Amino acid sequence: MAISPGFQGRRRPVATGLLPPGQYPTDDFPVLSTGPTPRVPTETWELSLTTEDGTHRTWSWDEMRALPHARPTVDIHCVTKWSKFGTSWEGISLDTLLEGVETTAAYVLVHSYGGYTTNVPLADLRGGRAWIVFDFDGEPLRPEHGGPARLLVPHLYFWKSAKWVRRLELLTAEKKGFWERVGYHDYGDPWREQRYEGD
Repeated sequence: MAISPGFQGRRRPVATGLLPPGQYPTDDFPVLSTGPTPRVPTETWELSLTTEDGTHRTWSWDEMRALPHARPTVDIHCVTKWSKFGTSWEGISLDTLLEGVETTAAYVLVHSYGGYTTNVPLADLRGGRAWIVFDFDGEPLRPEHGGPARLLVPHLYFWKSAKWVRRLELLTAEKKGFWERVGYHDYGDPWREQRYEGD
């Protein structure tokens, strides 16, 4: 499987406290992925949510777009050490998608078109902290950045914000995703530099 190389941008000094430790700012939006970019037509795209007891919900593209929209502006931090300030998105809060879902799950395994997975605690997707986004900077999200829709969890390293999202699997026991299985941290807090297992 081909893995694109990490991006090395021009470093510049920043006021202390604006960046998590070990990060540098960039105005670019580097593209990093674990393989080919899936091209998913909105006519066939769908998002599903499955609870631990098998309860299943599915949204088509039109159904997703009909839900109440949120417009978060957030900083994002990649494990390859770049950070991008003040990114603007449009999408659906995970609080909206989880409304009325009865679950005792503590974890979510996020599945993407193309086979990528990542694990996130369910609590980190609630409370206005995570979205399924389909617009970036006022434009439809481009495929290389995860379009037509991706998960956005900006308080964790960006590999947790799975591109090309297609399914949220709620679990009572944690199951590692793609990068976590090869040694990346299970949680990935940029402020604690949780890049790799053991950090």
